[in-house]
Amino acid sequence: MKKRRSLLFASLLLLLCLSCFFFSGQADRIAFRRLTESFFTQSLKQDPLSLHFTLAHPENFGISSAASALPVYSPDSTSRTEESCRRMLTRLSHIRPARLKEEERYTYDLLCSWLKNRLEGQAFSFYEEPLSPSSGMHCELPLLFAEYTLRSDADVQSYLSLLESVAPYLEGLMEYETQKAQAGLFMTDADVRTVTAQCDAILDQASLSSGTHFLQTTFRERLDTLLQDHLITPAQEEQYLSENDRLLMTVVLPAYQKLGDGLTLLSGSGQYEDGLAGMPDGRAYYAWLTASSTGSCLDMDSMFRLLQKTFQKKFKEFKKLLQEYRAQTGSDPDPALLSESFPLTEPEQILKDLQARMQADFPAFPRIASEDVGCLVKDVDSALEPFTSPAFYMSPPIDDLTHNTICINRSSTAEGIELYTTLAHEGYPGHLYQTVYSSLYASIQNDQPVRELLFYGGYVEGWAYYTERISYEYAAQLLSNGDPDSPAALLCRMLSLQRDLQINLFSLLDISLHYYGAPRSDILRSLTSFGLPEENALQIYDYLRTSPASYLKYYVGYLEMTALRERARALWGESFSLQRFHRFVLEAGPSDFPNLVRRLKSRSLDAF
Repeated sequence: MKKRRSLLFASLLLLLCLSCFFFSGQADRIAFRRLTESFFTQSLKQDPLSLHFTLAHPENFGISSAASALPVYSPDSTSRTEESCRRMLTRLSHIRPARLKEEERYTYDLLCSWLKNRLEGQAFSFYEEPLSPSSGMHCELPLLFAEYTLRSDADVQSYLSLLESVAPYLEGLMEYETQKAQAGLFMTDADVRTVTAQCDAILDQASLSSGTHFLQTTFRERLDTLLQDHLITPAQEEQYLSENDRLLMTVVLPAYQKLGDGLTLLSGSGQYEDGLAGMPDGRAYYAWLTASSTGSCLDMDSMFRLLQKTFQKKFKEFKKLLQEYRAQTGSDPDPALLSESFPLTEPEQILKDLQARMQADFPAFPRIASEDVGCLVKDVDSALEPFTSPAFYMSPPIDDLTHNTICINRSSTAEGIELYTTLAHEGYPGHLYQTVYSSLYASIQNDQPVRELLFYGGYVEGWAYYTERISYEYAAQLLSNGDPDSPAALLCRMLSLQRDLQINLFSLLDISLHYYGAPRSDILRSLTSFGLPEENALQIYDYLRTSPASYLKYYVGYLEMTALRERARALWGESFSLQRFHRFVLEAGPSDFPNLVRRLKSRSLDAF
């Protein structure tokens, strides 16, 4: 009896310990989910425009509708953001990540890294330029308004409320620019003239007066759809059209004019003409910006050497292909002929072809058929062509993944193979495919939506450029009837390498300008030596100067993605396949590369 009682007591004690462990683990999981959900909802409540593009039905996420207004910059708002990050990190430190499930633990690691990175960036006040001539909010905002989806009468009212808040929003940006000027970090006079001219061109009074402005025509098109679906009445449509015209003429136009005038008054305040390297703490800021933009842990010197080594390797590959092409054809390659003879011309045809060819290398969507994922391909309004990239993908709300949009800037995107690879970058297997796949997988795993707040440019653009490179091989298959050594196939690979060398060069020059302090003359000499006309070289220089680390997102992200693939090949051995690697990257979702490497190692260990 005594022995049995001891065994019973030991069993009860063990059961009690296991119960305590289980409930303790549950407590950490519950606390983590509540914390991240609160952070997610509070962040989006403070930014109704981002909320609209993130969630189609915010009420399903516990976010009630509120008055829509753009967030306004102020020194107090910056302090509140910093305090919010510190408070979030403190709360996360009370949660034991070992008690979380695998996907929760991965989100925990990403969130901690992201918050720490944001806090490090607080040390560089006034180095960011929200009114950059190449990618400023004065250009971005009208584009977002033009793409603002109207699903209901309530959306229309929210849209009009956001228009009404443009004036205080731009006033906040003007206050920030005034403080930049006081700190000696204001933009150059040439940039002031460019931004002011952009403001005048984007909010053109003549087109507004005639009712032909893109913010009028696109608004009418979206209202017509609501009218056809019986979601608004004809009387409501006329009322909304009238209110849109009134707000554009009496609120938005004067706000843009005031912004231009305010910037002009600050002319002469800028002290630095070239890159960040010449500014106090400019090199430190650039190193932080590069790490944030690329998600890479490489230091600047190592990154520069990697780019140089890669350039030399790719240049040798290009010369070898050129010799093979000349030996086969007896002539130099003419890319124009390839584009002119390209068999696919319509975007829908191209996307269908890409989806068919990628099946061997990329997994199918989880839980949804590819044909159920729609994609509208449309041209950028001619008024916006000078201010937008050659193409861009509008990410859908995470609760409405079947409605996707790709916008093509016809003024800077040629037909043929360029359109083919551009749609691969933006569509399949690029941005659209990655976004929908990763979001679907996250929803299946019941992963925290807080990850939608964490942007990883190196992962997102690195994946898109990585898949764009693959699409040149798909184009070679299409043009060569399966013969990998045909002149058409060789030409496709040469075009791929030529673009690769160009993006690599721009990345090298970006670092040279902003980190090593290379003078303008050296940058221009390098660009013209590469074969760019002087006018194009000047444009590239200005883009590099006003958009630091932008090209690095694409190219360093691509290099990190290919390095990750080779790690997987070494770890998995005979079990490696492109399908398996791509599934791993897609299921991980947007991340920085150190966390991706750790995830790859842990997953590989679990497999044995």
